[in-house]
Amino acid sequence: MLNRRGFLLAGISVPSLVALGMSPAFAQALAKLDIFVPAAPGGGWDQTARSIEQVMRAEKIVENFQLEHAPGAGGAVGLPKFLGARKGQGNVIMVGGMVMVGALITNKSPVKITDTVPLARLTGEAEVIVVPNESPFKSMKDLIAAFKADPAKVSWAGGSAGGTDHILAGMIAKAAGLDAKKVSYVAYSGGGPAQAALLGNQVSCGVSGIGEFAEQIKAGKLRALAVSSDKRLPGMDIPTLKEQGIDVELFNWRGVFGAPGISNEQRAALIALFDKMNASAGWKAECEKRDWTQIYLSGDGFAKFIDAEITRITGILKDIGLA
Repeated sequence: MLNRRGFLLAGISVPSLVALGMSPAFAQALAKLDIFVPAAPGGGWDQTARSIEQVMRAEKIVENFQLEHAPGAGGAVGLPKFLGARKGQGNVIMVGGMVMVGALITNKSPVKITDTVPLARLTGEAEVIVVPNESPFKSMKDLIAAFKADPAKVSWAGGSAGGTDHILAGMIAKAAGLDAKKVSYVAYSGGGPAQAALLGNQVSCGVSGIGEFAEQIKAGKLRALAVSSDKRLPGMDIPTLKEQGIDVELFNWRGVFGAPGISNEQRAALIALFDKMNASAGWKAECEKRDWTQIYLSGDGFAKFIDAEITRITGILKDIGLA
């Protein structure tokens, strides 16, 4: 009932909520929201934070926001700061996702993502495997055949070591019956440098979020061999890995987390905000614009997902040799 009540009251002013018997903490969580981003401006988590602000303002869910950034090591730098400085604060959320799970494991962090209060999984971005347009590889079958013949001769360009792109390359190798440690992975600081390496024919293939390579695919400069989603993406006639006999599915998911020590009432109020945002036309339009898939999961369901994801990613990183 708290979730439903929060959903219905999300647009009411703080004084009205308090007058109706809501605690000041509950009311404040609905009236003002601080967003902690454990990454630099411009990246996926920052884009998620700014999209949350934009949509919630437009939908009149929340009107007052403050963003704080603490970049470094895939969230491993910012998370301790969030846990220490924001304890018990019911009007603050942290944006995070799959990259943070992997970064904490790889960096052997003393703090865990489960030290937060998981609120909601919001979106998933499919990964895409691309090759230069002049590449002899016309399909994943061609790429895997070359990889099996000599793993060292097939180089994979992507983001940071142990990140989503590296994880996907390892999963593909394992599904193909190969040792994931033999993936010749070349880590770049972002999609731009990786794209330059691909266009310069310096690497065999590239792995990244669909948004990073979409323009070059449309321009015919890169050829997309596969997407990691469960089905083909709208407007992009790219076969999935599963269609091509590779039993791998992966979304680079992003979600929001509450501070440690918040009450059940504060947690319910925050979840109610995202229940309402996720159901809005504005959020749907924003996700479509950014090629994000809505994979909403909140509350206890999200907490269980996090536990399972930690187990899964730990296993993959062990296969790669990074955990």
